[in-house]
Amino acid sequence: NAPAKCHRQLCQRASVLEFLKFSSQILVERSIAPTRSSVREKEYMCHVYVRSDSLAGVVVSDHEYPSRVAHTLLNKVLEDFASKVPSQNWATLLESTCQFQGLDVYLAKYQVPTEADAMTKIQADLDETKIILHNTIEAVLERGEKLDDLVAKSEDLSAQSKAFYKTARKTNQCCRIL
Repeated sequence: NAPAKCHRQLCQRASVLEFLKFSSQILVERSIAPTRSSVREKEYMCHVYVRSDSLAGVVVSDHEYPSRVAHTLLNKVLEDFASKVPSQNWATLLESTCQFQGLDVYLAKYQVPTEADAMTKIQADLDETKIILHNTIEAVLERGEKLDDLVAKSEDLSAQSKAFYKTARKTNQCCRIL
């Protein structure tokens, strides 16, 4: 029974790969150079980049993977490929015989978007900091202290910062849900 299950999984994987390859080919064929696009295909996202010289690449990812990072990966891979493989050879290359050594390195590096892309890492750090600050402010307010009182008592804030806080507070008052 185990060999049958293994065979079934291999067949399913082969079918998925075949479908993704087919979808990628269609997307590239129907894209007008130069173009970048991201297309949702069931549980996948297909990120397509066709350069002005018609060299193209597709990254297939889940919906969580940042589109900007996928396109950065495509740009780097295609630039590297174009620098190593002469353009006159592109039309005659076969997938089975084409060896591009750098691809595995790029794929490994871009598995975790925050490690591969500085802007994504900064955004993740900002999101984490925002959560921490929000929790800290909530904890302070739960102890019965009011933010207005803390701002008024603070010696660390300049008069300009205090004025900014008061103005922002007044501006946001109209946004309260009653």
